[in-house]
Amino acid sequence: MYKPVRVAILGATGAVGTELLNLLEHRDFPVASLKLLASERSEGNSLTFKGETLLVEAVTENSFRDIDLVLASAGGETSKTWAKSIVASGAVMVDNSSAFRMESEVPLVVPEINPETAKYHKGIIANPNCTTILMGIAVYPLHRVQPIKRIVVSTYQSASGAGARAMEEVKVQSQAILNGNPPQTEIFPYPLAFNLFPHNSPLNHEGYCTEEMKMVNETRKIFNEPNLRVTATCIRVPVLRAHSESVNLEFYAQFSVTDARMIVANSPGLKLVEDWTKNYFPMPMDASGRDEVLVGRIRQDISHPNSLELWICGDQIRKGAALNAVQIAELLIKERWLCSANK
Repeated sequence: MYKPVRVAILGATGAVGTELLNLLEHRDFPVASLKLLASERSEGNSLTFKGETLLVEAVTENSFRDIDLVLASAGGETSKTWAKSIVASGAVMVDNSSAFRMESEVPLVVPEINPETAKYHKGIIANPNCTTILMGIAVYPLHRVQPIKRIVVSTYQSASGAGARAMEEVKVQSQAILNGNPPQTEIFPYPLAFNLFPHNSPLNHEGYCTEEMKMVNETRKIFNEPNLRVTATCIRVPVLRAHSESVNLEFYAQFSVTDARMIVANSPGLKLVEDWTKNYFPMPMDASGRDEVLVGRIRQDISHPNSLELWICGDQIRKGAALNAVQIAELLIKERWLCSANK
């Protein structure tokens, strides 16, 4: 048994925040007390935890007194605003935003890949981008056996990546189109229902968007491979929940497809899904609500003898965000690293 800890969820009313609450309950996380924090407009709302109704509080500088762990899912600006207060209070923040991911002193952690780096936190641990997490836990077991030379990935990202309001927008747009009316946009720049478009994050001078560069830079940091060659193309697709990715891996030597399937089937956090006779492979509908990342259609790249092709699907809200954060928190408790004084 582990000593219960005092927990706060920052951004408790969002899609990831409510998933965090659900996971803390269903994974029987050792919670001594739980504080739900959000913006002023959510103050007074109520959520249920283990049969108890908890009121949502507006976050202030005093919110983190007597808190051991903060699970943050309120966006980068909010995390930056409250980071000093959180660390000064003696709590550790596991942050789901991109605010601190590439800072050299902030561990960027996927427990199935680099759990040991969490030990060296200084009060903040970053949760990687959803697409990076899903790809990382699928390909890292292969990388450990035969080093990867280059990754080419294309993502097919659901509306859930932009939050609960984006998911609702796709539903409303779909109904409007079916009724013969023009779809209205608010969250996305273009209609997503019955449509798709490149990820709408800002473009750099090389033509890569922010989401794509997150996959490049975060994968290098998590794998501790600063020179790993990675290129990504990220696409928004009209799927409500769970992201999909097509991954091409070039190794330094040949990699048996049979060995790759066996490794995937026996790696934590993964489930091999392949029925070649029925042409049945991972789908977002199957991945939604699941902890595991589904991997399948593992095959030899016919254009290169040292390359393999993978198809993966994973729940962006769950393993791509909330579950990974809770697993980091569980790791901190298990290893007794839950202390912002760690050096």
